[in-house]
Amino acid sequence: QVQLVESGGGLVHAGGSLRLSCTRTGRTGGTYAMGWFRQAPGKEREFVAAISWSGGSIDYADFAKGRFTISRDNTKNTVYLQMTSLKPEDTAVYFCKEGLTVATVGSEDFGFRGRGTQVTVSS
Repeated sequence: QVQLVESGGGLVHAGGSLRLSCTRTGRTGGTYAMGWFRQAPGKEREFVAAISWSGGSIDYADFAKGRFTISRDNTKNTVYLQMTSLKPEDTAVYFCKEGLTVATVGSEDFGFRGRGTQVTVSS
């Protein structure tokens, strides 16, 4: 059974940093793109960043550009999201999801997603 397990969330003051991890366990293999999304209470799911299998294609939401960095280590089946200069509006549950491409990583038609990790940024 494939699982995506996020970790690294927590409580941080505004201006602080966190590094989230998403590890794929169970059946490995495949060359999937990976994405990070977030959802705050009462709000729609929001795309954060995505990275192709090779790392050669990366995309960020506008709010993430310059502050967040997505990377991956395929030898560890893990994708990371380094977040800096955090703001209270970044508070949300962050979860990872796999997809066929960077452009389609958010599609519900393909790929597993994790349960998420809570990020809370205090002012």
